[in-house]
Amino acid sequence: MRLTISSRTIALLLSMLVACVLTALAWVAPTLPLQQGVLAAGITMAACFLLIYLMFEALIFREINNIYAGLEQIKRKEFRRMSNKFLFRPEPLKRMREEIIDMAQRKQQEIDELKRLQALRREFLADVSHELKTPIFAAQGFLHTVLDDDDIDEFVRTKFLRKAATSLDALDTLVQDLVTISQLEKGVVRMRRQSFDVAELVQDIFEQLELKASQRAVRLEIFPPTAPQTGVRVLADRSRIRQVLINLIDNAIKYGRENGHVVVSLVESGKSVRISVRDDGEGIPKQHLNRIFERFYRIDKSRSRDSGGSGLGLAISKHIVEAHKSVIRVRSEMGQGTTLEFKLPKPRTPAPPQIPADKVIGE
Repeated sequence: MRLTISSRTIALLLSMLVACVLTALAWVAPTLPLQQGVLAAGITMAACFLLIYLMFEALIFREINNIYAGLEQIKRKEFRRMSNKFLFRPEPLKRMREEIIDMAQRKQQEIDELKRLQALRREFLADVSHELKTPIFAAQGFLHTVLDDDDIDEFVRTKFLRKAATSLDALDTLVQDLVTISQLEKGVVRMRRQSFDVAELVQDIFEQLELKASQRAVRLEIFPPTAPQTGVRVLADRSRIRQVLINLIDNAIKYGRENGHVVVSLVESGKSVRISVRDDGEGIPKQHLNRIFERFYRIDKSRSRDSGGSGLGLAISKHIVEAHKSVIRVRSEMGQGTTLEFKLPKPRTPAPPQIPADKVIGE
């Protein structure tokens, strides 16, 4: 069985020994000759020094070592190991103070980060519940109106059913976007990289969004207007990049100026192609630039909901671009529009120019 003695008990015992040694010296010294007295005094001083050192060892250094041992156990739980070399350095109390302050600062940073994540979680849950309730309640209202009124006009019935279907489609889009962004954040979605002509892809998207652009009299342009014979080829996941470009161009149409224009630039530089989407709208205030890629973040919430969308487009685009080892950047000034851009790598070997089928047949 291990006997544990406190540091205070050891110090008291050592103090009693020092007192006994000094008392013995005071008792014996008068009876000794000079040389023996000096020798006895020296031995007594050495013994007292040793006993006092052991007292300090018991009172201070032992407690310091116990504190260091506790810090080592804490750091070991953090998968870090503390070196024992500094235990024997000078100024151990200063070293211990620095270690404790450093650990306290790290713990405070972890607490602050957890508080920030908790606030984001609450905000995210509130946004999700609101975004889910809006189409559900709208569809509920239209459907119950149709079901509860047997004498409703056929035209009104069809109109309400179409509105309910539109709300349910918006709900389906929101759920799909939530699933997509969750998979992207977990890294379970793999990018299927292939070589394709991004200029051709942009033209396809222009045709898809032409009606929406015409409703706001927005002109869609691509720069440069004439692509090379081989096209502007990149190596990426075509379907995912299509999703990114649709989100960016659609936002540029919605938030750009009426009777304005949206320009998609494809600039080749070295081993990559810089793709940018620019509108001539009101611009984004500086305090919002760092947050536009957050889920459900809206600069003007009422206007954004009126314009449609799930509020996840830019967040999804950011994750897709980052999965391609790139970064999506935003530049905006009030009154001068907004530009979002990212880079994609070129294929290592350029694809040969495509020969039209009619020329092949003619030959």
